[in-house]
Amino acid sequence: MQRQGFIGGTAAIRIHVTGGLLLAAYLAFVAWYTLRPLDVPWVMPANLRPLDGIRGDFALGWATGLRRVAGGLALLAPLGVLLPMAGGRLAVSRLGSLIRTMAATALVSLAVELLQTAVPGQVVDVDSLLLNTAGAALAHAAVVPAGRAWLLRRAGRSVAAGLPEEPAQGRTPTIPRVGIAPWSDALPPSSP
Repeated sequence: MQRQGFIGGTAAIRIHVTGGLLLAAYLAFVAWYTLRPLDVPWVMPANLRPLDGIRGDFALGWATGLRRVAGGLALLAPLGVLLPMAGGRLAVSRLGSLIRTMAATALVSLAVELLQTAVPGQVVDVDSLLLNTAGAALAHAAVVPAGRAWLLRRAGRSVAAGLPEEPAQGRTPTIPRVGIAPWSDALPPSSP
């Protein structure tokens, strides 16, 4: 019998393992890319006001602003697909999955921003956190619902084609309950 919400069989294991390996590899790449020291003559101050950095980049020109926004959206966008792939729940609400993915991506982005405070040449920027989370949300909304629908159709075809499902577990054994004796039975009889 198949558990509710999970893909059954070896396909589930392959998807989970592949998602987990790709997630680990991508997080290692993100750590290398964002936490390597930069040799720069000067560093901008930290940006702790939301959208100020983006406004400043667009003030330098549309090409610079678009490049900055696209880079921020793209950096953690693969997490929008890899996190649900590694988690592997098939029958969950779309909104719940999106919220969990956005929260996890925001935490990863926050960790990167906090670790950048100790790296020479790297600067904390709250706009990066916002753009990274939005990029993962866009990737999740674009790919995950279609992927889940495809997997559900595929699972439906395999059941309709008569492919074997997981065997039933059988009856659950019942264990007789052992009661505790009342206090009157536990005390020795009193003598007159």
